Amino acid sequence: MIARWLVPLGLPLAAKGALAVLLLLASQFHLWNRLSSGSVFAPEFPRAVVLLLNWAFGAILLLAVLQVALDLGALAAALLHRSMVTIPDGVRFGAAGLAACLAALGVAGAVRVPPVRDVEVAIPGLPPAFEGYRLLQLTDLHLGRLFPASWARAVVERANAAGTDLIVVTGDFIDGSVAMRRDDVAPLRDLRAPDGVFAIPGNHEYFFDYRAWMRHLAGLGLRMLPNAHAVLARGEARLVLAGVTDASAPASGEAGPDLAAALAGAPPGAPILLLDHQPRAAKRAAARGVALQLSGHTHGGMILGLDRLVARGNNGFVSGRYEVEGKPLAGESVQGETVQGKPPRGMTLYVGNGTGIWPGFALRLGRPSEMTRFTLRAAPRADGRS
Repeated sequence: MIARWLVPLGLPLAAKGALAVLLLLASQFHLWNRLSSGSVFAPEFPRAVVLLLNWAFGAILLLAVLQVALDLGALAAALLHRSMVTIPDGVRFGAAGLAACLAALGVAGAVRVPPVRDVEVAIPGLPPAFEGYRLLQLTDLHLGRLFPASWARAVVERANAAGTDLIVVTGDFIDGSVAMRRDDVAPLRDLRAPDGVFAIPGNHEYFFDYRAWMRHLAGLGLRMLPNAHAVLARGEARLVLAGVTDASAPASGEAGPDLAAALAGAPPGAPILLLDHQPRAAKRAAARGVALQLSGHTHGGMILGLDRLVARGNNGFVSGRYEVEGKPLAGESVQGETVQGKPPRGMTLYVGNGTGIWPGFALRLGRPSEMTRFTLRAAPRADGRS
């Protein structure tokens, strides 16, 4: 940025030096985070400072992209006219202004209290008693300095007002230790739904004493499902709500995701809803007869264009609804070819964009935050009946 955008500007040397220092300071955002708390994931600055640093860091990255576009345009013009082409200072300043405005919009979009997004999902074999059943997904809250207790309270109020039968949280509650985040997570104690509030850990819980966080979250009234399940009942009808640990767990010496263990003892024939923080293993879940998987982790890719790169790191799953075939992966077998007495029939995966976002890159452009309300419907049978 200094070489391609700043140096060519026709500014006094002192002004260039001052701008260079500011660019260097803003570019080291994650170093300042580490110095503030010991972890790059948990900035311990006042919220206004975290907002400012995210804006500055985002503006630099966006300006870098715009500068590459300007350089490519200048190169094309030079080749066309067979002479050197200079990018005017006004164009360079315009690019900087555009980057600053886009970064401001991105940060504002990232830190809002998101609206409720409605999604209907057809569930094969859904018992009539569960027709119209509604559940709300929160994911990637990342509570901390950027998303403090006041933000959490507003999220809880909106979640409770959504009028669902069940609330689930699919991981990444926090950035920081229990001692650091105790006040920020306290509003989660007030989450309410008739069938309860269930949750699984995300990868960030493993960065900050996983076991301490599991105890603390359970103490707030959240029923944690680490490789475990709960049975939801309506009379004689049953739904299975299963959860698995995060794929990063073994690196912390904890148990990795184990769907077989999560489903052990579940009632046969009941549709399975799965909570898995990361979406990358969705094909394995589909092969094991899961009807609906809810995930997060990707933050929806954060920015249009960047989401394509994020998708590549998550087996193509990054934002929204996917229909995943219910057949074994190449080289894998499914014991007995059935799960809970049923052959695999295909699965709906929903990857939430995130209710919050990691405070180390809090920008959203074209990938808005959300809390998602799902309404379950019976999938039509092959004969056209529900």
